[in-house]
Amino acid sequence: MAGIILLSAGLDSSVAMAQFLRSESGGLALTFDYGQRAARQEISRSQRLASHYDLEHQVIKLPFLAQITGTALVNRDQEVPEVEEQDLDRILDVTLDSAAKVWVPNRNGLFVNIAAALAESRRYEYVVAGFNAEEAATFPDNSPQFVRAVNQALSYSTLNQVKLVSPTQNLNKMEIVRLGQELEIPWDSLWSCYHGEEVMCGKCESCRRLRRALESQSLQQVAQSLFGDLTQED
Repeated sequence: MAGIILLSAGLDSSVAMAQFLRSESGGLALTFDYGQRAARQEISRSQRLASHYDLEHQVIKLPFLAQITGTALVNRDQEVPEVEEQDLDRILDVTLDSAAKVWVPNRNGLFVNIAAALAESRRYEYVVAGFNAEEAATFPDNSPQFVRAVNQALSYSTLNQVKLVSPTQNLNKMEIVRLGQELEIPWDSLWSCYHGEEVMCGKCESCRRLRRALESQSLQQVAQSLFGDLTQED
């Protein structure tokens, strides 16, 4: 059975894709460009990942999203929030604030519905997303409740009842890294940074979570390759 795989080249979407392909027959890797700072890197790395897994890759541009949001992911006048590693689990006073600054209105809802339309048109059974239990505390569209609600809606809005699945949704970042190791994902193709420079910044919340997870699994060499000399800081 095949699926439309939402792929940003981040840790979660990359591992979710690899886990899905373990038992299913493939499909289409789909990446969105909504004017985010990291769009160039996300697209380039996603193309590499899709090629590695012998998948078709498609990019869909959604410029209107940039027009309706002031998120720091898009608005270059806004500072991308930085989070210290020791603050990653301070939900109420740190990570909720960080999440609010990078929130894009209904982004995951829109992505899933576009993917579901493509899935139905191709007679695919699934939309595959990389959610995680760690960030579900501050991003409600990462949660199992979101997946259940979406699937209820899709049962009405798609004739073949496309289903949203997330092989990583019950795992934290450390567990996802462990699964990625088991799946032998190509670590050098990942891009988890909110920025789009040549090397990941290592300081935004997404980078911090990936760095912590990699180092918890004694993958310092992988962290070094992704973040460069930044792994020597802090």
